[in-house]
Amino acid sequence: MRYLEWVEKVRWVVVGAGDIAVRRVLPGIVAEPRSTLTGIATSVPAKAAPYGVRAFAALDEALEFCDAVYISTPVIAHHPLTLQALAAGKYVLCEKPVAMSYEQASAMAAAADGRCGVAFYRRTYPAVLEAKRLMAAGAIGTPVAIEMCCQHWFAAENGHRAWLLDPALAGGGPLFDIGSHRIDLANFLFGRPLRAVGMRSNAFHTYAVEDNATVLIGYERGARATIDIRWHARAERDECRIVGTDGVIELSPLNSGTLRAPGVHLELPPHANLHYPLIEDFVAAIFERRKPVCPIEDAILTDWVTAQVR
Repeated sequence: MRYLEWVEKVRWVVVGAGDIAVRRVLPGIVAEPRSTLTGIATSVPAKAAPYGVRAFAALDEALEFCDAVYISTPVIAHHPLTLQALAAGKYVLCEKPVAMSYEQASAMAAAADGRCGVAFYRRTYPAVLEAKRLMAAGAIGTPVAIEMCCQHWFAAENGHRAWLLDPALAGGGPLFDIGSHRIDLANFLFGRPLRAVGMRSNAFHTYAVEDNATVLIGYERGARATIDIRWHARAERDECRIVGTDGVIELSPLNSGTLRAPGVHLELPPHANLHYPLIEDFVAAIFERRKPVCPIEDAILTDWVTAQVR
């Protein structure tokens, strides 16, 4: 495994300057004290101007100017760009989901050599970490189930994030987008998935990708996760509850930081920039010579689950 030696800051290049990169990733890297942004690989060079950094036409032009690469592109590019950066000896933090298929994701993990993480940032939520601690402490007895739903309206109005509706770019609809976050969260809390089944369909929108999916995952000792995700619901829901033999941990809305458990009511809101703790942890992992909070070998288990959903 390669580590950085004799450097004070990690030099980053971000590939892609879309919505998530502009709102969260780039501000997160700029704010992280042991990081410096050296360039953006983008088809729109003007997007680099606000940051005072160089715009690169492609990743291969940027590799000599960085130690780490953040891949913030449509899913179709995750596999080739990650392999390219890893082959050049760089660290890689890749947007979710890992890849278009479990086979691609596995190839990325095989090449990682401890240098690749994936942006499943809900693993850094204070409320999620406290829920994990409470589970381990027996606060709800034996955990037997996790139930999640995320439902909202998405129609790419005015072309906003329209690439998500193209299966050739995104791989799938809400299953790959909002579903992957929740599948990873279930794996983070319950361990390695042993079985998975599910269905996806178009209940309202006539997209080329599904507008809804429902997933059932089996874990050790009979524990299960049920996850329902939808892009056709104007009444938004973002629910998460962990069920045990002696009680329930409620984390709803999931992004709020509210945690309720037997005898416990806490408000533990996530960071204002949801990506910042993920970037901070990734940099710390480099300097501390450890795995990041979501190493790619964990993240690909989400791709395994989505591959089972028909």
